[in-house]
Amino acid sequence: MPNFKIPESEFTFSFSRSSGPGGQNVNKVNTKATLHWNAFANTSLPKDVLERFIKKYFNRLSDEGVLTLVSQKSRSQTLNTTDVVEKLYEMINSVAVAPKKRLATKPSRGSINKRLNEKKSHGDKKKSRQEKY
Repeated sequence: MPNFKIPESEFTFSFSRSSGPGGQNVNKVNTKATLHWNAFANTSLPKDVLERFIKKYFNRLSDEGVLTLVSQKSRSQTLNTTDVVEKLYEMINSVAVAPKKRLATKPSRGSINKRLNEKKSHGDKKKSRQEKY
């Protein structure tokens, strides 16, 4: 699985108060990390990988091509920041390898005969249930 490196200058982070348990920490500290990354302006990814990324995740991109990811798993801002970057790299790695083209194949003679024999026996079974005049 190829690994890609995107310069941190392409990331824009914003932080806000996280929801969920955490006591006073939740009310005071901005631990929720939000990553904004412009996929259309990216220069570090190979062109084919970027095209597959945009095609697969088009519904998650804004009109300007900005992807927004959020993490609030941890009560630490730095852990949430690394988690949200890891999410982005997982998304990129999911489209890193081009899918293989399917080769058209013919069914074997044996599988064709087996299918036809099963059809014949099924028809015979139904025919045996009919009333005979």
